[in-house]
Amino acid sequence: MHSLSLSQIENRTGYSLAELYLLHRKEVKRAFIEARAEEARKDFYSFVRLTYHGFQVNWHHKVLCYYLERFARGQEKRLMIFLPPRYSKSELLSRRLPAWIFGNNPNLNIIAASYSADLASRMNRDVQRIMDEDSYGIIFPDVKLNSKNVRQDAQGSWLRNNDIFEVVGHRGVYRSAGIGVGITGMGFDRGIIDDPIKDDKEASSKVVREGLEEWYNTTFYTRKSPDAGICVTMTRWHEDDLAGRILSKAEQDAFAEQWKVIKLPAFCEQENELGKEVYDTLGIKPRKIGEPLWVERFPEQHLLSTRATLGRKFNALYQQSPTALDGDLFKVSFIDAVDAVPAEAQRIRYWDKAGTEGGDGAETAGVLMAKHNGIFYVEDVVHGRYSSYERERIIKQTAERDGVRVHIWQEQEPGSGGKESAELTVKNLVGYSVHTERVSGSKELRAEPFAAQVEAHNVRIKKADWNVVYLEQLSKFPNGKLKDMVDASSGAFNKLAIEKKARLII
Repeated sequence: MHSLSLSQIENRTGYSLAELYLLHRKEVKRAFIEARAEEARKDFYSFVRLTYHGFQVNWHHKVLCYYLERFARGQEKRLMIFLPPRYSKSELLSRRLPAWIFGNNPNLNIIAASYSADLASRMNRDVQRIMDEDSYGIIFPDVKLNSKNVRQDAQGSWLRNNDIFEVVGHRGVYRSAGIGVGITGMGFDRGIIDDPIKDDKEASSKVVREGLEEWYNTTFYTRKSPDAGICVTMTRWHEDDLAGRILSKAEQDAFAEQWKVIKLPAFCEQENELGKEVYDTLGIKPRKIGEPLWVERFPEQHLLSTRATLGRKFNALYQQSPTALDGDLFKVSFIDAVDAVPAEAQRIRYWDKAGTEGGDGAETAGVLMAKHNGIFYVEDVVHGRYSSYERERIIKQTAERDGVRVHIWQEQEPGSGGKESAELTVKNLVGYSVHTERVSGSKELRAEPFAAQVEAHNVRIKKADWNVVYLEQLSKFPNGKLKDMVDASSGAFNKLAIEKKARLII
């Protein structure tokens, strides 16, 4: 059998070789999508992967899709999502999700709002583009938009413009709006708020924050249907932002709406941050404290460099943990980060122990502090919620890592339980210089000498993954929920400040 020449192929088919290649690819692509269309209709994550070509998938995308699907189906009525910038939250929530919602229920009404009308309109157009794609038509063949741009309601036409579009043949409507703009004429079954605050400057304005809350309460919230769902995603620039105010109400009033909060910081801050059930359902492994969220795209070195550039704003942008520039007691902006601590420095490890495993209560914290030429260095921090057995194992392991030259102190809690716990640690650390003390006075009073040295610019911190969590706790002290790292730091500082150099073996 002889092969056909290029001219013979073109004569017989009426197509050029290049055109035949493209046609073949189009047919293969269609067959590929058709084979997976049913799965994409039922599963939002599958829909994203099938319609977003070249999408770089990370484990956190599965988590987002899982909760966004629950929101779409009405299983999560109030959902908040906090993620660093460029981690796909807007792509999934504001672009892909509305298209998938209409595919499954073209009679729903959606209102989506952002900090500006321009941004909201761009999201609107992006949803339309997704619904216009061939792949979407294969997955949801009965869901279509008007083929023309229609700005005014006319007999027999379906609206389609930058502000609003309607699903042809159904009751479904998508409305986009800028924050602060009136939303009249329609309600919503699914409400989406994506980045309601533009930047740090707006977030720092109390007038802007109060205006945003007023708009949410009196304009946006009043447009919801009785069974509506609301999803908010934003950068936590300020503790008193819209999310902070809503969550504060939920915490203070049991009758207020309760929200499901998904917070995935750039650096992991706590073990089992999502809960065992979610990990088991999605077949993913929990990350360790300090582990980056998206290693392939934003590796540790990139995040460390970003943190060095942004300083305190890294907490808001990447950790989604807004804090005041300085706390009531600690001027944390005065603490400089260093790469290393002088080897000849005096060192003390101080432990503030807790016997709680899991949950969100008090932690066990062990702070290694060093002193050299009048400068105090926070060199290492170990913290976590451990059982008594695991706590003692961690303390012993830490002592072995520090070495016998480091003196160890622990705070003895009141009562017989505190005494027994202290004695257990002393026995556990045979061969090390370990001391126990009963403390008096409030935590604030004990922290004042350390805070004074911070304000005098005499405190440094060694660069490490725990820096973010540690500085946040200092900045919120004494009003923050957790105080364990602060208490351990105060203990270590107070011992170092009065410790005679002769006592420490260097």
